[in-house]
Amino acid sequence: MKKRVLFLFIIFSVNISVSQERKLNKAQGTVIEPQDSLLNKDLSRKSKSRNIEKPETVITDYLIISHKNDTTFVDTTLTILKEYKFNYLRKDNFGLMPFSNLGQTYNSLTYNFENTSLMPSFGARARHFNYMEIQDINYYRVPTPLTELLYKSAFEQGQLADSFFTVNTSPQFNFSIAYKGLRSLGKYQHLLTSTGNFRFTTNYQTKNKRYVARAHMVTQDLLNQENGGLQDIMVENFENGVEEFLDRSILEVNFENAENILKGKRFHLEHTYNIINKKDSLSKNKLSIGHIISLKDKSFQYDQSSANTSFFGTAFSSSKFRDRVTLENLYNQLQLNFSNNIIGDLQFNISNNNYNYGYNKVVVLNGNTIANRLKGDVFSAGGKYHKQFKKFELHGELGLNVSGDFEGNFIKAHATFKLNNDLSATASLNHSSKAPNYNALLYQSNHVNYNWQNNFNNTETQQLAFQLKSKKIANILVDYSTITDHTYFKRDSTGIPEGEFVPIKPFQNNKTISYLRVKLEKEIKVGKFALHNTVMYQNTQDENKVLNVPELTTRNTIYYASHVFKKAMYLQTGVTFNYFTAYNMNAYDPLLAEFYVQTEKEYGNFPRLDFFINAKIRQTRIYLKAEHFNSAFTGYNYFAAPNNPYRDFTVRFGLVWNFFM
Repeated sequence: MKKRVLFLFIIFSVNISVSQERKLNKAQGTVIEPQDSLLNKDLSRKSKSRNIEKPETVITDYLIISHKNDTTFVDTTLTILKEYKFNYLRKDNFGLMPFSNLGQTYNSLTYNFENTSLMPSFGARARHFNYMEIQDINYYRVPTPLTELLYKSAFEQGQLADSFFTVNTSPQFNFSIAYKGLRSLGKYQHLLTSTGNFRFTTNYQTKNKRYVARAHMVTQDLLNQENGGLQDIMVENFENGVEEFLDRSILEVNFENAENILKGKRFHLEHTYNIINKKDSLSKNKLSIGHIISLKDKSFQYDQSSANTSFFGTAFSSSKFRDRVTLENLYNQLQLNFSNNIIGDLQFNISNNNYNYGYNKVVVLNGNTIANRLKGDVFSAGGKYHKQFKKFELHGELGLNVSGDFEGNFIKAHATFKLNNDLSATASLNHSSKAPNYNALLYQSNHVNYNWQNNFNNTETQQLAFQLKSKKIANILVDYSTITDHTYFKRDSTGIPEGEFVPIKPFQNNKTISYLRVKLEKEIKVGKFALHNTVMYQNTQDENKVLNVPELTTRNTIYYASHVFKKAMYLQTGVTFNYFTAYNMNAYDPLLAEFYVQTEKEYGNFPRLDFFINAKIRQTRIYLKAEHFNSAFTGYNYFAAPNNPYRDFTVRFGLVWNFFM
């Protein structure tokens, strides 16, 4: 019955989308006009008789404004980059290794140590891949109401859906509302995922543009059942491809009575008032004051019906328990902005973070008291600079904590030179000193070994990067980073007798790590065929082997693309090859929701082949993919983390549907 309903929905979607007439604007793109029905023809005749010209609305009028005020427009085309972004995160996940079920975590195959944060981050980082931060929220300006619907099949029972609507009630006021929801049972025992991301945004400006404001509200809940991965004996059955266990629900897991959930709420407002406003391009000065206020409330919770001492070690209570940690943070920033045609754009700001992180109990362990709260105020000062002169553009940003319990500072600068419409080069420099994440500083749990309070040094990073962008040549990114006092999780066998449980604890590396990345992206087209290549080389100089990455990661897609059926449909079909070399892949701890370093076994060195057929009919993009179709004949050695297999062969379907009213 469900399949029939889904089929009817698809047919209905395609029929409706075909019926929406769109004319092509020669310069920019699609003209959003209704089909010429009899009523429209009558109205057209009346308009002509009155000498009234109806303005055309083009796709470039539907604006998307990023957190950094970069503006793009709604893109309804079907490209290979759209294929890469049609996933749970809705962004290119190159460099991420997904777990078996949709909505689980990702193992990181690469890292970017550029940072402009002055405060510690909340823990449970493995749960944050789908957690929408301030920089992930966009704002909109549209001439007519815009709707986007996304659907994608999940694993076993469930589906992924993302619905979005935005409208300008006037040229000055816009709001948008969106919700992304997922429910997926998964192929293995006790692996249900259920997530939701609700977003509401608004932006407003007065008619004279002196006052501008934008705000958003986001509520998120990301729930995962946890099973601790396959039992060791079951790993052997998986790797050997034992026929009995090709039904993955038969494979035994470490436990079936736990789940964790990350919840978050955020209320964010940015507004500015122009004291001296530029009236035209000849004006030299502009002066404005700005204010940002952001309130976030986050919690991470781990529930288990009974303590699993063989997996996590001894516990204070063997019965049902709950570990829960919360963070409340109120951020305020005051800005003074000055622009001058000669000097450029300057900003001076002062900020305050009022934070409250911790638990509702105090733990005494081996005579040592572990506090339950980290709270206080941190005051910061900073500035920004921007200047564009002909083909040269310069950006600079800095920040410094001047008082409070957390020290921190950062400096970021990058310069871009645009040689022509195709070729541009960017050089950037970033220095950062920031306290480790909250869960490395303070953690409490029902399990004895998961209780600590540390006084770690700041992690210091320096990064030098160079980027070349060119469709004719290639997109090339090179960055070199050094990391001092890197914080990580690892099993600590110090003082543990052989054969007994080895606990996981946070550590700080006492050596400086050198980390080089070289990434190349290039598409080669011959007629209607194309080969899109993304290749990354990585090298680490790390005596303690705490930052482990594959030396080579590659994604290569060969595909065919053309209009068919008298250009009524645009078709795209091909095969994507994913591969990374073997390395000491990080393991996953479900209680912390963190990855930890392991050096016992290498994982990787397996190919992943995906066959896809995509189509575009008017404003509807349809996606059909046979994922990992080579799984049965290239060996069962594919893991997303130790004891956590990657996905078997599966066929999935989805679509993205835009409405322009």
